[in-house]
Amino acid sequence: MGSVTFLVKPASGLCDMRCRYCFYEDVSENRTQKSLGLMGLDTAEALIRAGSAYAAPGGHVHYLFQGGEPTLAGLDFFRTFVRKARELCPDASFALQTNGQRLDRDWTGFFRDNGFLVGLSLDGTRTLHDRYRRDIGGHGTWDRTVNALALLTDAGVETNLLCVVTGDAAKAPRQVWDSLRKLGDHPLQFIPCLDPLDGPRGAMSWSLTPEAYGGFLKSVFDCWYQELTRGTYVSVRFFDDLLRELAGMPPGSCAANGRCGGYLAVEADGGLYPCDFYVLDAWRIGNIRDMTVAQALASPAMKRFLAEGEKRPAACSACAYAPLCRGGCRRDFTDGQTGRENYFCPAYKAFFPYALPRLKTAARILFR
Repeated sequence: MGSVTFLVKPASGLCDMRCRYCFYEDVSENRTQKSLGLMGLDTAEALIRAGSAYAAPGGHVHYLFQGGEPTLAGLDFFRTFVRKARELCPDASFALQTNGQRLDRDWTGFFRDNGFLVGLSLDGTRTLHDRYRRDIGGHGTWDRTVNALALLTDAGVETNLLCVVTGDAAKAPRQVWDSLRKLGDHPLQFIPCLDPLDGPRGAMSWSLTPEAYGGFLKSVFDCWYQELTRGTYVSVRFFDDLLRELAGMPPGSCAANGRCGGYLAVEADGGLYPCDFYVLDAWRIGNIRDMTVAQALASPAMKRFLAEGEKRPAACSACAYAPLCRGGCRRDFTDGQTGRENYFCPAYKAFFPYALPRLKTAARILFR
């Protein structure tokens, strides 16, 4: 018996948008075969059977669909997938991350009826969103995305909002907060924008510097704490993780746990990888059609990946905030003058002394 999370890419890196900062476009460009097409039902069934066999009896399987844009696989694909998954594992759970461009009432009714958690990518304000999140024709997509959110809300679908923090967004934290809060009471995720795998950090027009990110975190925290003092708790994933740690509970994200290995990424051809950020030839574990979940988790590629992830920056050993930060996400590790370091370490070192006293107060209030 075991529990497993699959991050499934049913449409590989295919997308109906052309976001300028897309990290998966960069990942795809760095492997032998850029797109692995659409997932066939035979591959989907192999995945479902492998997951259910690993979980039985009494375990749990969670499927998180991502892309590219996963809805390009089509609603019929998802209907079949969910039906087969529930046949073999009745309490299987589902989530999906989308740009919202294809959503209509058929989609949102399906999400509602099957208990999907839907993450919607929405970059703070209309200006910021339309600057970087454009469709194939080069047009902004804010209005269509906000309309998708309205459809999800009307259908009663549990929805969270994912905002990529670019350098431009970091200059307008309060506007980003106010704009997202005006869209309704939804959990929020602020994701620092990634630079290309093989390029220097900070060189792109959208790049986020550590200094800017630290300022953004402090300002957003002020907004969050102000609402908390008025009796409104807004779920912000980064703050949620810190509050759980302060209350002696495990955080929800792998970055906050300080270790890799929280799930298996599954490409459209059934290929297995240890992390969404590393769906690269060098880290390919195998194919779900040819191996069990247990074999994948015990594979040489997975063991090598986990071992690499255990190598935290040396500076963490003497840092007062290491018990909370735990080194952060491996994708942010760079080779600096003193060896391996987290690129955003200066941001966290600015944020923690600023916010920690109030975070501790919040933890006492929320978990008393």
